[in-house]
Amino acid sequence: MMDMGGLSWALMNIIGPLLLAVVLAWVLLRNRKPRADEVDRTEKATHDLYDEEEATRRREDDGVA
Repeated sequence: MMDMGGLSWALMNIIGPLLLAVVLAWVLLRNRKPRADEVDRTEKATHDLYDEEEATRRREDDGVA
């Protein structure tokens, strides 16, 4: 019959860290590169913000704002 203390030790000191390492490796590999749709959305938002700021600047230069 197996000693339950030995099983607890194995779970905490061997299986736990291995499981943690596998999960961390999966997360790092999955999130290494941004997805194309995220990049496109970020680029569009940046261009929209620049256009909005330019329009505001032009209104202020014209004395409208």
